[in-house]
Amino acid sequence: MYDFAVVGVGPAGARFARRAAEAGYDVIAFEKGEVGTPLACSGHVSDDVWEYVPDAAREELLQNEVYGARFRVGGPDSKPYRFYKEERVSNVIDRVGLDRTLADCAREAGADVREGHTVTGVDEREDRVALDVRTADRVDGGIETVEARMVAGCDGPVSRVRRAVGLPEPDEKLHGVLAFDRDPDHGDFVDVHLTAPTFFAWRIPRGEAGVEYGLAAPPGVEVNEMFDALTDAYDVETDHFCSGAIPVGPPETVTTDRVFLIGDAAAQTKPFTGGGIRYGMAAADAAAGAIDPADPATLADYEAAWRDELAREIRLGKLIRKCYSLPEPVQRLGLRALSGEIGVHMDRPSSFFSRTHLRRLLR
Repeated sequence: MYDFAVVGVGPAGARFARRAAEAGYDVIAFEKGEVGTPLACSGHVSDDVWEYVPDAAREELLQNEVYGARFRVGGPDSKPYRFYKEERVSNVIDRVGLDRTLADCAREAGADVREGHTVTGVDEREDRVALDVRTADRVDGGIETVEARMVAGCDGPVSRVRRAVGLPEPDEKLHGVLAFDRDPDHGDFVDVHLTAPTFFAWRIPRGEAGVEYGLAAPPGVEVNEMFDALTDAYDVETDHFCSGAIPVGPPETVTTDRVFLIGDAAAQTKPFTGGGIRYGMAAADAAAGAIDPADPATLADYEAAWRDELAREIRLGKLIRKCYSLPEPVQRLGLRALSGEIGVHMDRPSSFFSRTHLRRLLR
């Protein structure tokens, strides 16, 4: 009987496994394949990410530094509206390397992290949760049962754990795609195109790792065709095409009696970018600090803690996203009025109202 079983070893799952193990709990964590693969999201993150990894990992993970963004309401030939800082705005990192670094941190803390283990069943009982786990390297392809006092569902936007215990779905799931041009690009601005319905397309220079192109839009939109149009406009050939769901809008609850969700499984993401690395790890810290596996009542403390940390930012992020759907003339007017030096934090929409940003905006 483990204290916690963690399903999914992405950033949120690895972070929770580490923090729970550091607190002295017996933790087992399952990843259905190899940690970090397949790649399903971008590695464009704020400086906050360095708070979650060892200092020595920074040099290995960092691919490029970003100082601003060019927003466009059309393709690459349309007028750019520049938003920038004199200091670094964000970082482009090795996304697969980040996952593996965080998983290693969990192992070093004492968590039993197992790759090639697929959770196929979740049976929530009065005093425990039983997981059916299929192991890739078992010759007989058999299933073993693992029991834990509580289970952390960190298994992404189409979470098997969430469905198995009947927790509500995110408000919506966008369809995101991305691919890479291998030609090095050390540029320090990302490009954002407000050309996808209710969302946007992007170009991110990744230093020696090349350039990332991506796009997200609601289901039913011809995302692949729109992505081809984006790369055609830039006249590039891309490879390593990735596709996946982006959950937006957390449900009213992310806990049952003995199961709780963290990260993309709980839609703890930024509505205006779809990014969930930092929000998921912040929620993992909230879970590790609040939940006692011997006391199911503490799951309510987790619900309160992560919402205190993130709910306001998510709410303001939804307002920012509404601007993506404004008429083009209004978008141009707003971008022209607001462009220039900024004082905002890419993970915190509330920073738009900070004294630093308002002073720069007025100047």
